[in-house]
Amino acid sequence: MFLSILFFLLSIIPSVLIVIWLRNRQKDHILYKKKCTYAFVSGAISILPIILLSGVLYLLSVLFRIALLQNTNALVYQAIYRFIVLALAEEIIKYLTLRFVLKKNPYAYSWADIVAFMVIIGTAFGLVEDIPYAIGATPIIMLVRGFTMGHVGYGFIMGWFYGKSLQTGKKHYGVLAILLPWLLHGLYDFSLSSELLELNDNFAFLGVSLALLDIVLLILMIRFFIRAKKQERYQQPLSAFEQAQPEEPSV
Repeated sequence: MFLSILFFLLSIIPSVLIVIWLRNRQKDHILYKKKCTYAFVSGAISILPIILLSGVLYLLSVLFRIALLQNTNALVYQAIYRFIVLALAEEIIKYLTLRFVLKKNPYAYSWADIVAFMVIIGTAFGLVEDIPYAIGATPIIMLVRGFTMGHVGYGFIMGWFYGKSLQTGKKHYGVLAILLPWLLHGLYDFSLSSELLELNDNFAFLGVSLALLDIVLLILMIRFFIRAKKQERYQQPLSAFEQAQPEEPSV
């Protein structure tokens, strides 16, 4: 029991460091730091509406299977479950959480701020999600989850494309803000399904590749914030643009 708690605490260190780092990227900007804290709390709480939405989607998938897919292969049903019930529900709620955070006590946030808020939301959600997964998990599994941090990578993609949609006014970037994280998230969850691994052990390579991709996304996220300090387009406030563009990106 003690070792399990110890390894869980070790596994969350990278996530905690990311939140602290992003919150302190503007040390003298008190409102920004408050928004980061608000984003973290909102991301942690978002687990509740995700559970509700996942439950609704699960019931719909069961009814759909009973009505139309009685003879559907178990692998196909797992694909529907992983992509729709799990991945889609989580990414939609996290996206709506970002929108809520940006509208609550708004200030002149930048493209880089949006990415930071979304990464913090994803990190907070991932930390809460890791708690039940840690129950009964091996130390290796806990450490792998703690150091790959898929929700951080998905949050980076979502924040980057949503910020780009606001800066350029092009709605298709808003679509990509949900589409890409959803597809990667769903593919990762599906790659871990026992039905897929029973079909062919070689499919285990897919899950490993996607876990490595999460690490690559983490490196790209760090690189982004380092470069953002020197690039005006990432630091330019977007509030004036939003007032001139009343329509929001369609999803």
